Amino acid sequence: MDVRHLPDPFAARRMTTEELRKYFVFDRLCVPGDVTTVYCDADRSIVGFAVPTSKTLVLTASRKEMAADHFLERREIGIINVGGAGTIHVDGKEFSLQKRDALYAGRGCKEVTFHSAKQSDPAMFYFVSYPAHREFPARLMKASEATPAPLGTSKDANRRTIYKYIHEAGIPSCQLVMGLTVLEEGSIWNTMPAHTHLRRSEVYMYFDLPEDGMVVHMMGEPTETRHVILRNLQAVVSPSWSIHAGAATQAYSFIWAMGGENQAFDDMDKIAMKDLK
Repeated sequence: MDVRHLPDPFAARRMTTEELRKYFVFDRLCVPGDVTTVYCDADRSIVGFAVPTSKTLVLTASRKEMAADHFLERREIGIINVGGAGTIHVDGKEFSLQKRDALYAGRGCKEVTFHSAKQSDPAMFYFVSYPAHREFPARLMKASEATPAPLGTSKDANRRTIYKYIHEAGIPSCQLVMGLTVLEEGSIWNTMPAHTHLRRSEVYMYFDLPEDGMVVHMMGEPTETRHVILRNLQAVVSPSWSIHAGAATQAYSFIWAMGGENQAFDDMDKIAMKDLK
């Protein structure tokens, strides 16, 4: 398990590109045949991928970082498949996930395993986990069942649809909020106008980008913005003081996940476009 301790906003102002990437970017998450995880001190989030190929993969706890006998002993997890068809077993119960389907598993679940339907087209199970103080049952939500929210305009090159999976009116959870955003052809901007939310950290994971595609992800304080280049299946963490927005070389999708003080999706501090620097 990789461990990240995030700098404060004052230190981030003076960082080089490589230093920003070292702290904020998770760029080697999706590894075929393995489970990879990054533990971040921002709200004690854990971000990872499970990509089963020839064998079933098991989600295990790290004794050093988690001091737990099993991964969900004191945690909850949201999982979204961005690859081929696959199955997840939670304490023996099987859930089948196609691309963009989501699964939630709550605190106290002891065994989580991952399996792909085809080795040649493996499932790619992306997950985000936060500590939890309540138990909620495991639940599957198909992509077609997620709550859609169309946003943006063609004029502003930001026509997109937000799909909410784990939230107050969807799959119930302790503090995790999770979903994905799909941009329409010809649109490149996400999350504009930009915002922060002091009460929650957030993680973005970009996908459906071609090999030579990229996202210019904006981060940092609203008046001290920085940027990092992200490729397909790479993630970036946004602490509470940082904006999170970007533009890409073409349309794309990304998964967002939040955890912190509350679960109110619209609880954000919006930044006027004219105030960004």
